[in-house]
Order: sequence, then structure tokens, then C-alpha cells
Amino acid sequence: MRIYPTMELQNGRCVTLDKGRLEDAMIWHVNPVETARGWAEAGAEWMHLTDFDAVEGRDTNSELVEEIIRSAEIPVQLAGGMRTREQVEYWIDKGAGRVVIGTLAARDPHLVKELAKLYPDQIVLAVDVWQGFVMTDGWRSQSAFTPEAFIDAFDGTPFAAIVVTDIDSDMEDVEAQLGLISGLAQHSRTPVIASGVVRTADDISRLSYIPNIAGAIVGRALFRKTVDLSDALGVAAGAHEPVAQFQ
Repeated sequence: MRIYPTMELQNGRCVTLDKGRLEDAMIWHVNPVETARGWAEAGAEWMHLTDFDAVEGRDTNSELVEEIIRSAEIPVQLAGGMRTREQVEYWIDKGAGRVVIGTLAARDPHLVKELAKLYPDQIVLAVDVWQGFVMTDGWRSQSAFTPEAFIDAFDGTPFAAIVVTDIDSDMEDVEAQLGLISGLAQHSRTPVIASGVVRTADDISRLSYIPNIAGAIVGRALFRKTVDLSDALGVAAGAHEPVAQFQ
């Protein structure tokens, strides 16, 4: 299982949000570029980056995002505001290892299928779930899709992964999140990345034993220091190692 250390940007600063409320951001006084480099030095193979300004249709973080992509020394999985073909292709051209698409997939599934075929292993589907339905527009709009139906609509599409977030629980009820994520991982033929469920290294260990879970997005816990990245990477790497049997 792969750990994706995660950075969320708002107005050029690292932040974390509670249930997506942009007006209540917790600001972390760290240098985004140096933080990304530090993750690479700790052994991370990928990082996840969400641009909250782009979610709101603003490009105020664009130069910073480009700098992180150039200097992070690990590939970047970029999310936020991918609402058009042009935006997706722009960031792939700028060097993003992957781009995460949610709202556009609900609005124009045929285009997203086409993009996934054009850019194999670079398009990730976001499935953000609230009260049993997929949310779009930065968690502001409820679609008509159940998460299962949304995943089924893209069956056979060559996505790199599917990122699943349970907005109902959002770090408060890990058992409920694990239930939802486990069910969708079983339902999907595409590997699933769990978002928002990791508070401690134990959560990583539990996730690693759920079939079809390919990774975990870990952000808030890293900034709050309830999870050390080196420890998280070690747990993820060693979770399925064989254990010697005592005679």
C-alpha cells in the first residue's frame, strides 16, 4: 500500500479543512516547497496536492503548484478545479504525475473516459460521498449518483486509481469510513485510495488489510504530528510481510 503525504493549499499557505469548509481553514505555518522536499527525503514515492483556490475557480496558487511539481523530487497527484479538458491537459503538460477529477466526471463522463484513455495511469477519479450520494463542486453540490453507480458508470475506464472520501465521517468516525471504503473497494475493479481516514499509524495498518486498497492519503495527521511519515511508510511497507512461525 502506498502512502500519499498530502498538502492542501489556500492563498499560498498550507491548510487543513473540516468537512471542506473553506472559511474555517486551519493554517499551518510551514514552507510548502520545503515540506514537499522533506516528504521525498523521508522516502515517500508520491505526494498528493489539493488546490482549494482552484476549487473556487481562482488560479492564485498556480505558480506555487508549478514550483512544487518542479522541485518536490517525487511525482505529484494534483487535485482541485479540474473542470475542463484544457485544465487537465495544462497540468499534465506542466508535469503533474496524475490529476484528480471529480466534478467533471459527473458532468461529462464521456470526456473523462476519453482523457483516461489518452493519459493512461495519469487520471484519478474522485468519489466524495455524503449521505449516500456523490458530491461535486468542492463538496457543495449533491449529484444524483450513488457511489456504486458512479463507479459502475466508469467500469473499464483505465484510471490510475479512485480516491474515496466519506464526507459524513471526515475523520470523526473511522469505523464508518472503513465500512464505506471497504465496500467501495470491493465494488470497484480499479484500485482505491482511501482519503481522510488516517489519524494514527494503526489506521494505516488496518487499511492495508482491506482488499483493493492501493493507498492512503495522509495530510492532517502529518501536520498535527499524530503520524510520523517515516513510521507511516514503514507500516505500509511491512503490513503484509510474512511472520515467522514458532515451533
